[in-house]
Amino acid sequence: MNIFFFGDRLVACIFAADMKMSAGTPFKFLDQDLLLLPQKAIYWEQEKALIAADVHLGKVGHFRKAGIAVPLSMEQDDLAVLSDLIAEHRPEKIIFLGDLFHSDMNADWDWFVLWRKQFPKLQIILVKGNHDIIHDRHYLELDIVLTEHLSVGPFLMLHHPLTDPTKRQDGGYVLCGHIHPGVSLVGRGRQSVTLPCFAFGKNQAILPSFGKFTGKVAIRSLKSDNIFGVLKDKVIAIS
Repeated sequence: MNIFFFGDRLVACIFAADMKMSAGTPFKFLDQDLLLLPQKAIYWEQEKALIAADVHLGKVGHFRKAGIAVPLSMEQDDLAVLSDLIAEHRPEKIIFLGDLFHSDMNADWDWFVLWRKQFPKLQIILVKGNHDIIHDRHYLELDIVLTEHLSVGPFLMLHHPLTDPTKRQDGGYVLCGHIHPGVSLVGRGRQSVTLPCFAFGKNQAILPSFGKFTGKVAIRSLKSDNIFGVLKDKVIAIS
């Protein structure tokens, strides 16, 4: 068993073969039943909703347009994962916490249009992020609800994290994205790994970026925070 340090705390080996973990980690929070998924999304049972941040569709097309070779399949992979999650959890809605599309419209938009038409009864809500610059009418034509913020139950859904996370927002506990959070674990032998993570603090939770073609930034956390690292096929509680 390997031992990793997280801040000043020891963390049990995330690769231990004898650890029993489900594919999704149930998390009871604010009297709500959340399932933290290794696909880097949340299924919210009470609302029958999938929540995902920073999908960045169109990023592949954006880079290819600039002459940078990126496999076309990467774009379709994210849509395929969304389709699989819909088939498994049967949500009534998907809430995207910003940066659904990475750039201005390109050929990857056509893939998204085809994907949307497969789920005509599914409500889709986009909390607009800084990358969501495609004209609103294109989303409205696909029956996608656009908003700058969304209050549902105990949660206030935004794209950007709070400027001052010590202050609670009137609209509720914040769920957001934008910074593509990661958690760094360092072993005694100086081996290290940075995992995408769900970071639940006192007043806000930051979701990992859903898109495969995105990076991650190691974040600082407090001892009181609930941090969940995302592995390939499971989510683990780190603190």
